[in-house]
Amino acid sequence: MKICNLYCGIGGNRKLWGNEHDITAVELNPDIAKIYQDFFPKDKVIVANAHQYLLEHFKEYDFIWSSPPCPTHSEIRRCGVYRGQYKAKYPDMKLYEEIILLKYFAPPLCKWVVENVKSYYYPLIPTQEIARHYFWANFYIKPIDTETRSVQKPKKVMYGFDLTDKKCGHRKDQVMRNLVNPYLGLHILQESQRDICPELFSSRANV
Repeated sequence: MKICNLYCGIGGNRKLWGNEHDITAVELNPDIAKIYQDFFPKDKVIVANAHQYLLEHFKEYDFIWSSPPCPTHSEIRRCGVYRGQYKAKYPDMKLYEEIILLKYFAPPLCKWVVENVKSYYYPLIPTQEIARHYFWANFYIKPIDTETRSVQKPKKVMYGFDLTDKKCGHRKDQVMRNLVNPYLGLHILQESQRDICPELFSSRANV
């Protein structure tokens, strides 16, 4: 299967996908892309703007996973503004641009999912919710229990990823906070192999 892993980070969602797939990973930060390549040497890693890459290549894949930046949508941002820790920012609407693009233009047999944190506002497009994540997809994702990870303590090792000797260009604890639980990533890939649900394309769709 030909897979596109957008905003791949160091590859939390990809960790348990195995090596039988043809995987292209897209990451803007070259240091983070290098770490991903070290962990997954068989994947093709592209240092590029994932949002633009999706627009230009969405027709080329069997499965697309996108995890656009989440800070401007998160409850942490809203609380931080009230506490004077952050400045208010417009929500980055590239998130919804990608959902709409994939919903209406992705090839019929392409399975896709867009992941983001649970937002401080009611999602503008109905979504599926698992743990602290929202998932917009053209397939139903069966709920699954996953461990709740603490975001209070800085960590250099999580889910088998060890950043102790890695150059990130970012705070390592922040890189770790961005990881998707690998078991959740595997579960969603497996769920994508089920039939597409026609109900997801109705006017009252979950996507």
